[in-house]
Amino acid sequence: MGQIKLEQRVRYPPFEPGRFAPETLPIATFTTEIAEDVGPSDVVEFLSQQPPSFQLGTESNWLVEQRYIFENEVFDDSNIKRKNEYIEEREIPRIVKRHRQGWYLTPNPIHKAIRQFMSFSVVVLLLALAYLFIEPILSSMGIPGIGTGTVRIGLLDYPALAIVVVPLLFAPLILRVAANFVDLVSQRSFLNSAPVDPVIQCKGVPTAGQSLALSVEFKERPENWKAIDVMWRVGILSPAREEVFAALGRSTASQPPPGLTTSLPHHWEIGLDDGTGGGEESPMEHHEVKGGLFLRPMRVMEFGGRRPWVSETMELDAPPNQWPGTVSTSLIRIHWEVIIRIEREKGGSLMYVQPLTVAHPTKPAKIQSLPTNDGRTESNQL
Repeated sequence: MGQIKLEQRVRYPPFEPGRFAPETLPIATFTTEIAEDVGPSDVVEFLSQQPPSFQLGTESNWLVEQRYIFENEVFDDSNIKRKNEYIEEREIPRIVKRHRQGWYLTPNPIHKAIRQFMSFSVVVLLLALAYLFIEPILSSMGIPGIGTGTVRIGLLDYPALAIVVVPLLFAPLILRVAANFVDLVSQRSFLNSAPVDPVIQCKGVPTAGQSLALSVEFKERPENWKAIDVMWRVGILSPAREEVFAALGRSTASQPPPGLTTSLPHHWEIGLDDGTGGGEESPMEHHEVKGGLFLRPMRVMEFGGRRPWVSETMELDAPPNQWPGTVSTSLIRIHWEVIIRIEREKGGSLMYVQPLTVAHPTKPAKIQSLPTNDGRTESNQL
């Protein structure tokens, strides 16, 4: 007789995962007992009533894994014949209620362009500083300098290169302020005339690995709406910060583990995410809307089918990889959602998001490499 334990292991991509080496970051592991005094002959029967295990990623890369432990060894449940798909009966996480359902706007495209322009500005600044450093050496060799003279502005003299470099540094800041102002005006306009929620009905039980059949009914369609697309996607939401600390054996008041930042009191709430995004996640948002009017992308996500809206039943293909169904624990949050994207004549695109409770497949899911995203709202990839 032995115990059956459920083990969850997570190495979740931090904000801007491309800047990190996954193998150098720790794996948060949480184990809980789900059955005791189980004989070897009863393990298969018991696990046939549980969701299948899954491994998304690898030990040397980003990893989100759920597996079963019997008598201190990993139990392979891939050969268990489950009769039906499994649907987890858990309450929708607060992060979904706050950040991933309802109407959303798209940020001003200037935000993305400014971020790229800032990188260019920094490169120009570094080149200018390097040139000013080596210019005396070039002058001693008889090579005339360029832009090393001075320009008088008011009572002070400035290097001539500053006339070129300084505007390049301040222009992105000014444009960012202007883009935030435009976004705030757009949000206020939307709040004053928010449309009625569409009615989304799924045909049958949504199941991971299978296509989704659904219908969408609009009770009203404003005149400025143009093309309408319907799509769905799956992703992994950030684990709860306090759960990651507990799994790594750390206090939330202690130094954060590699990949996590210190807590951000103005942008971070207990249980919502790991707290590494903060103000970088999205542009300035209206204070009256809890959770904001900009849809934050999941740092790990993959799209399924996408097609233009019609009034009849639509069928959307499943995402390419093998994904598990909905999982809503503090450490692992596999999230599915339907997205309706509406192109408008003015004000940018409009999106309506509805979470889906998706059943697990009958066999364990496995993905070799997780598709990662930087986590910024302007990179939502819709």
